[in-house]
Amino acid sequence: MADYWHECALPQAANALIDIGLLPRRTRPQTLVGLFDYLQPPTPLQQTAADIPLAAMPQLFILEDVTGAGKTEAALLLAHRLMQAGQADGFYFGLPTMATSNAMFRRLIDQGLDGQCFIDKCFLDTPSLVLAHSASRLAPALEALQAGGDGDTDYDKDEAAAAEQRQSWFADSRKKALLADAGVGTLDQALLAVLYSKHQSLRLLGLARKVLIVDEVHACDVYMLKLLEALLTFHAAAGGSAILLSATLPHATRATLARAYRAGLGGKTPVLQSTAYPLLTHIGQDTSDGIPLDTRPEVARTVNIDWVHTPDAAVAVLLAARAAGRCACWIRNTVDDAIAAFEALQKAGVPEVDLILFHARFALSDRSAIETAALNTFGPDSNAAQRRGKILICTQVVESSVDVDLDVMVSDLAPIDLIIQRAGRLCRHVRDAAGNRAVGNGRGQARLWLFGPAFVTAPAADWLSKPCPGTAAVYPDHGRLWLTAKLLRDAAALTMPEAARRLIEGVYGDESEAAIPPALLATAYKIEGENAAKQSHADANTVKLVKGYVQQEGIEPWDDTYIPTRLADQPSVTLRLACWETGALRPWVVAEKYAWELSQLSVRISLYADEAVSADPVLRTALEACRQTMPDKGRWSKLLVLSLENGKWVGQGKNRKGELVGLRYDERLGLRRA
Repeated sequence: MADYWHECALPQAANALIDIGLLPRRTRPQTLVGLFDYLQPPTPLQQTAADIPLAAMPQLFILEDVTGAGKTEAALLLAHRLMQAGQADGFYFGLPTMATSNAMFRRLIDQGLDGQCFIDKCFLDTPSLVLAHSASRLAPALEALQAGGDGDTDYDKDEAAAAEQRQSWFADSRKKALLADAGVGTLDQALLAVLYSKHQSLRLLGLARKVLIVDEVHACDVYMLKLLEALLTFHAAAGGSAILLSATLPHATRATLARAYRAGLGGKTPVLQSTAYPLLTHIGQDTSDGIPLDTRPEVARTVNIDWVHTPDAAVAVLLAARAAGRCACWIRNTVDDAIAAFEALQKAGVPEVDLILFHARFALSDRSAIETAALNTFGPDSNAAQRRGKILICTQVVESSVDVDLDVMVSDLAPIDLIIQRAGRLCRHVRDAAGNRAVGNGRGQARLWLFGPAFVTAPAADWLSKPCPGTAAVYPDHGRLWLTAKLLRDAAALTMPEAARRLIEGVYGDESEAAIPPALLATAYKIEGENAAKQSHADANTVKLVKGYVQQEGIEPWDDTYIPTRLADQPSVTLRLACWETGALRPWVVAEKYAWELSQLSVRISLYADEAVSADPVLRTALEACRQTMPDKGRWSKLLVLSLENGKWVGQGKNRKGELVGLRYDERLGLRRA
């Protein structure tokens, strides 16, 4: 037995760990330009990330800079430096949405000017790189649909490379994905490591010895921020370093996250005094440095602010831009408002070929195709011919990490941090007057048109809800929106980076509440109470480091479906689109693999909460048979049966009140009321 143990069992176990990639890969020595050959010259933030001395222990970096300052490259460079210094074996890049995760994953595997991708430049040995989110397994199928292929290459296990086998082992489960050398996915996958969820400890193990990178921190609500605090505390206690990225972060939020990380190191609460912007904050066990940064001239700019107060006026701005041969965008706060704007432009004579509608109420396959079309038309590689006269109507889906560039923009009124994010998609790249990429700016002064109620110094309680009910419902803290409107009206421009701190603190700072008009204070107090409740909910849901592994009273542990990583003001359901034709049901998307998953979308229960019961026994039998063909047997989704009537796919469902709701779906407008 002793001989077997030492000569067979232990060597085989070691080889198994090597084969599946659980042992760390070696890091390839690199410089900033070696990792990113297109950064010539690097931005001030990137150069600081290359030069800043690293501590000999776990550390936190908070990078705050304007859109276009190269925060992603700076974060990846810092992660590589930490790995090269022996302080980490890999990284996990957490993003706010699946779309931004997919985009980041593509950036890591896209080849640079020298024909190599970032991952190959980062590691000496072939690493495991995994995309981790709830729909990550569908990514190859989506790409195949758009390319016209079948999305699958058949490899015999004996013939497959060891690297491919390692990749497959990590990718077949999201809980194992964090064990990969390099991971990209939604922040939710990392947050599950500190919740009472199944395999919580495995997720923590996966993050150990990794650099945790969190992008778009400002996109987290109070619930997610509380979870992120807990994750930073755990990660620091386990010896992990972290990098947080944001264009707009209130001072109080920066201090709270720094305090949470320092708590994991066992140190005192750091004192963060710098109010500079852009800023790199560096937190160690006993040190806290705020390093002011210069701004790259190309991203330091002034965006003039104008206002429109009616939908017709907003449409007129878009039509004028189109007539001038420019491309334009209107960012709406609700899907229904976006559809209404799209239809208004159609009625105004804009041909469908020049319009793109992009929102979250599309089937996954259609949404992916629309995202690709938007990037092709307005992305970094678009040219004047592709852009001329095109109009994008969208919702908040373009706010975070979507690299589109518009000549003219209208935006519904939104909180100041989101307005800054949206303005970052306006004249984002350096282009000539026609819209081609150029060395110098030829498009003149950027201008953002805000659609919202007329500003009044003493607003009534319905100042926002009466003229803009959709915006009022999505952003219920009307006092903060009034502060946003006041600051932008007074300034008449967004001057970045100089005005960033003043604008953010003017809306979210400690003194801001005193400036909210009395009629809007009731909503402010209501939101303050709801936020406190959400923070308490998050605190109750997180594993406590100081208590160790104990069962939380009142919590049924280890159930992924019970503890959420996000709180929604209104629950949603997963809806799968089924077409009823010639006496049979089929998925909306015709595909060899994952057809039902590619035909699904998430909708709020105010629109659709449950299936309508059919009086047709043949259809009821077909529905039951249909569910049995699904991988989950239909347990985690509802079916919307669509029938073709007068050239339109229509169906019925029940809303949250149990009332029948007529619905229709098409690939141009998405799901809407019939």
